[in-house]
Amino acid sequence: MASPPVLLVIAGPAGSGKSTLCDRLVSDVPDFGRVITTTTRAPRPGEVDGVHYHFFTPEEFERRVAADEFLEWAQVHGSNRHRLYGTLKSSVLEPLAEDRNLVISVDVQGVESFRRAAGSDVRLWRAMTTMFIMVDRERLIHRMEKRAKDDPAEIARRMATAEAELREAPKFDFTIESRTRDEDFEALLGIVVQARARAAERAGSRPPMRVKKRPRS
Repeated sequence: MASPPVLLVIAGPAGSGKSTLCDRLVSDVPDFGRVITTTTRAPRPGEVDGVHYHFFTPEEFERRVAADEFLEWAQVHGSNRHRLYGTLKSSVLEPLAEDRNLVISVDVQGVESFRRAAGSDVRLWRAMTTMFIMVDRERLIHRMEKRAKDDPAEIARRMATAEAELREAPKFDFTIESRTRDEDFEALLGIVVQARARAAERAGSRPPMRVKKRPRS
């Protein structure tokens, strides 16, 4: 009998290394695949539709949003329709139905959308484990400066966002304190073991019912 599938949802501030961890997990652990997300930005050289992203026109993306086909989506960098990103329900639920293990990196708002969806989708609830990467302020600034991609104003903006994201860490199932790449990956492998056990424990169970609070008279 196949083991219940795992969906590992990883979040952390810009510069936390979440994308690197996802890539290494898929590379080093053969039974994990990365969720293919969706964007309206143009493909970069070497990127293949359906492999790196699902590349949609803004009109197609918005049509899918209206049809409630996304687990989560966001508009990145202001109101540019060519910077829409999201995760289709089919990109997650169909592989899980085939007992495939998945990993995805999203922002904290995206994770909250996943949590809401898991409250009404038993397959998602059974499979999902969330993980947040903690990074201290000095280390985060150093990593952003080392990348040499952002000017000081952009680094300041990203740090303000990071501080807000770090306050969300207690909501996650697991957190790791980021150190070196190898240490972070070893911590991730430990969480994968626990995520597999968690999925096995939840097999056959259903999400707990949420009790609605009655308004005071």
